[in-house]
Amino acid sequence: MSLLSVSGINKQLQETYVLRDVSFTLREFQKMAIAGETGSGKSTLLKIIAGLVQKDAGEAYFDQKRIRGPLEKLMPGHPGIVYLSQHFELRNNYRVEEILDYANQLTDEDAAGIYQVCRIAHLLKRKTDQLSGGEKQRIALARLLVTAPRLLLLDEPFSNLDMIHKSILKDVISDISNQLNITCILISHDPLDMLSWADEIMVMKDGQIIQQGSPQQIYLQPVSEYVGALFGKYNLIDPANAGFLAGLPGITLNGKKLFIRPENFKIVSKTPKAITGKVKQSRFYGSYTEVDVTLPGEVVIVKTPNADIKTGKTMHLALQPEDVWYL
Repeated sequence: MSLLSVSGINKQLQETYVLRDVSFTLREFQKMAIAGETGSGKSTLLKIIAGLVQKDAGEAYFDQKRIRGPLEKLMPGHPGIVYLSQHFELRNNYRVEEILDYANQLTDEDAAGIYQVCRIAHLLKRKTDQLSGGEKQRIALARLLVTAPRLLLLDEPFSNLDMIHKSILKDVISDISNQLNITCILISHDPLDMLSWADEIMVMKDGQIIQQGSPQQIYLQPVSEYVGALFGKYNLIDPANAGFLAGLPGITLNGKKLFIRPENFKIVSKTPKAITGKVKQSRFYGSYTEVDVTLPGEVVIVKTPNADIKTGKTMHLALQPEDVWYL
């Protein structure tokens, strides 16, 4: 049985559909990420689920109870669901423990466990104007968690955070799912935030769901170039230029475009089954190097852990049939 059921949700602003016939279900303890370009309807959908924005049509049910919008009840929101926006607020000149105690609905022991998970136990005596942005965000998150929610909605929680605080918050969100058994939906623009965390990813465009599946499916088998582009670099080879792949075992030239992630090209020794090209340009990123390789009729991007690749070097590439997706 699903914890959350969304059916036929529509939302319109003036003549434009922000959401159009959005339907999906979410199981208890499932980790779902929502991806899409700016303006695709992600945040509006979360706010409707939270009971903070009024839908125009459709229904949403949480634990078999209908979620009502702000026009249907005095206080916006729905019991058991909490929403954290990137635009959270904390009152100034209050100690952290005062802010948390005011919201707390847990025992002292359980609340202390929340503070440990959120990495804020050492901040309780500080005032809010003595905190960094990342610390404030974790406190705002803890303030929601001490209300004992069952569903946590995270709307771009990593925005405006430096790498150190982003890494801490990613660990916190992972622990919330794994240790506290709270069901989560996450919106992010960074593919690494979603691919490494989610059980399922839902991709939106122009207010509609265009693909839903596991991180592996979304990353390697996108339904369109739009979906592929959301999750990192890719090669999309037009069938008219794909002749250089004809000699590779298992590769089918069927008139469709060939979608290949850069890491799926493997650098090998010269062999009759390899593609030969020359390095046009290389870019070192620390843990890997990204290389533009000129092949007959095409320039492809190749990702390799090899850090010493010079421009003009001859390179031989291999490709497995399962690493090619046809669009």
